[in-house]
Amino acid sequence: MSVYCYTDGKESVERWFPMGRAPKSFRRNGRTFRRDFSAEAVGVPMSKGWPMECVASGVAPSQAGELREFYRKSGVPTEVTADGNPVYRNAAHRRKALKARGLNDRAGYF
Repeated sequence: MSVYCYTDGKESVERWFPMGRAPKSFRRNGRTFRRDFSAEAVGVPMSKGWPMECVASGVAPSQAGELREFYRKSGVPTEVTADGNPVYRNAAHRRKALKARGLNDRAGYF
């Protein structure tokens, strides 16, 4: 079962349905709630482009300097925020940086 988001313009609700079986809309208490795809797209990669701050491959803030140094020694200099998140300049840079750490993004299409 998956969570799907709906809104009537004033209120947003979440409903559970089997995957692929969520209706486009439903009525509750005389109000029509329509599926809100933008609310469901929280985990989708950003659409504003590069550079990209990646929380998923980040580390604890106390390890930010260590990660920055690791990237430098690995030949893939990468900015790391104070929160410990690497900032990738483009897709090729991201691919190299993840490979240096032994990580693989299965949704990265490479």
